[in-house]
Amino acid sequence: AEGRDLKDLVAVVGEDALTERDKKFLEFTDRFEGEFLSQERSEDRTIEETLELGWDLLTILPERDLKRIDPKILEEYHPTHRKTK
Repeated sequence: AEGRDLKDLVAVVGEDALTERDKKFLEFTDRFEGEFLSQERSEDRTIEETLELGWDLLTILPERDLKRIDPKILEEYHPTHRKTK
């Protein structure tokens, strides 16, 4: 929802008026809609590939903003943590 609100704000004030955090949310929203939600009918993506794409997209956002994800889940699945294991 925050990303959609930012799109409306950009239409009024322009992207230059956004904070770096806002720009990250806007980037996430654009890529989430373009890559995750807009799966082509002919695209045969497995559930594992879909989950991996979701986690990769979440790396755009600051981890401190992922408040609704249990820290244990983040530690196990967030690409930043998986690379250190």
